[in-house]
Amino acid sequence: MQPVSNPFPAVENEEEGLWPVRRHKILDWLINETRNQRFIDNILVEMCERLRTAGVPVARATMHFRTLHPQWLGARILWRPGMQEAKITTFGYGVETTSQFLNSPMNEIFSGAAEVRQKLDGEPTSYPLYDELRQDGLTDYVAWPMEHTLGKRHVITFSSDKPGGFNEEHLIFLKDLLPALTLVTEVRIKNILARTLLQTYVGPHASEQILAGATTRGSGATVGAAILICDLRDFTTISDLWPRDDVIELLNDYFDAMSEPIEKHGGEILKFMGDGLLAIFPLTNPNACSNLLHAIKEAQAAMTELNVFNAERGHVELRYGVGVHVGDVMYGNIGSRKRLDFTVIGPAVNVASRLETLTKEIKRPVLLSKAFVEMAGCESDLESLGFYPLRGLDQPVDVYAFPQA
Repeated sequence: MQPVSNPFPAVENEEEGLWPVRRHKILDWLINETRNQRFIDNILVEMCERLRTAGVPVARATMHFRTLHPQWLGARILWRPGMQEAKITTFGYGVETTSQFLNSPMNEIFSGAAEVRQKLDGEPTSYPLYDELRQDGLTDYVAWPMEHTLGKRHVITFSSDKPGGFNEEHLIFLKDLLPALTLVTEVRIKNILARTLLQTYVGPHASEQILAGATTRGSGATVGAAILICDLRDFTTISDLWPRDDVIELLNDYFDAMSEPIEKHGGEILKFMGDGLLAIFPLTNPNACSNLLHAIKEAQAAMTELNVFNAERGHVELRYGVGVHVGDVMYGNIGSRKRLDFTVIGPAVNVASRLETLTKEIKRPVLLSKAFVEMAGCESDLESLGFYPLRGLDQPVDVYAFPQA
């Protein structure tokens, strides 16, 4: 019988590779022991503490990340010795054009530099940041890019307070961490981006449900909720008459005025529907109904301020209608096989929608059902408008409104 040949023969004189230059426990920890840690800032803190224990004189470290967030372009995570938690600072869009960013080592790295190194103990420096670090007693600074998938570039920096700064052994030690740190941070950044994008487009509660596995059509639950549906009046006319950019600005300002009080008081905006929105206040919170009322009152005040501001700019007054009801809703995934919407449906949602439509007819901006009013216990604070037939309902609904000024 012929011997079976080895399908994976050893390659003589195989190159050993370039990384790592030296094995050490911190590198093993990054690769093998951080899998249960969700947050990059906690990994940075523990890594820096391990570095100091190992004799690497790190006295300051930062990570700089670009994000996909509707408000923030990026974030910086800062660690100093003695900090139990890293400090996280977010930066808005436009920061990349400021003199503070342009005149900084960050700009060099994001522009393509493979390394920025600066001794701080007495040498002339080119950036204001270096002077700040020297005043804090730091002696050396080094920054390297962390190259994530498809050219996404982020930054890690280390500073020392040791006289003379980092020596060659220290730099080799730190450089050995970079490939592993890049992989570890990319996983966490992808998780953060997924969570941020879901929260941006479907809201915090729905995003948690989706991340927890609620991704099949029909998955969901029946929940009790106070329901708010809001719609902007005469939007078609506005969009026909005004320039596109002005229309978008008006619409965004309107959504800010309505949305911020809803979220502040515990409501969840499930969707924006053209010039309208749908929000719920789950009845698991015993104050859900009163929170909804507080949100409406604050939103009305914000709309009044917005209209004053719009009038000063020569823009039209924005009018709106709000319908409010309470009841059980089906909360979950609905849609086609490949495209789902995480939303609420049910008779209670239909009533809220019909009440919002009714505001056009009876010229009151906010209409509430008696079922909601009774649950909220606010009947004495509202005006009863009597019974109104609503399309699709067998029985007319007892309707309430805020008293007119």
